Amino acid sequence: MNKKLKPFAALCAAILLSACATTAPTSMSQAPVAAYRDVIDLAGRLSVNYQKDGKPETLSGKFNWSQKGERIDVALASPLGQTLAKISVTPDSATLTQTDQAPRVAKDIDSLTAQTLGWSLPVSGLRDWLQGYATAPGGKRFAASPATNTVTTADGWRLTFVSWQDEAAAQPVPKRIDAERVATATSEPLAIRIVIDGQG
Repeated sequence: MNKKLKPFAALCAAILLSACATTAPTSMSQAPVAAYRDVIDLAGRLSVNYQKDGKPETLSGKFNWSQKGERIDVALASPLGQTLAKISVTPDSATLTQTDQAPRVAKDIDSLTAQTLGWSLPVSGLRDWLQGYATAPGGKRFAASPATNTVTTADGWRLTFVSWQDEAAAQPVPKRIDAERVATATSEPLAIRIVIDGQG
């Protein structure tokens, strides 16, 4: 071989060998989330960005979510674990109780939390979102997967299922969900980041 070509040939060989040695990245699961369950218990963290009196506000803390059929119980706590509010929702009513205050009852939990906490907790949506489901425009059922992780819901929430407990699982379970609602004539902009730490 020509002496001038030897270094070039060695370089090409090195490049080819390194390419062969590179491990192919693990592909994301194409499978949808696990089947929907009527009974779940979850614990996690959330952060909320909302508008109050025209000014941006931020809140962060922990939550516990217990769902048994049509009944939902939610406990909201500070980052240090101090209980801030307890919420109970049934098909007939919603009750919100804050420390040292009388319970407040309303027909609609979204408006009740907006009046009491300053931001609207979308409980009806979270029933689905926490398990990787949503209702898309037209009433179509959306089931998320690591490969198909974004949807705009029928009621205007933009959801992104950012990460998974194990995205290579046969039926992955959501780990982090980002939910964003743009401002409308009747509502302020709202962004909620949810991280699920454990499931029951």
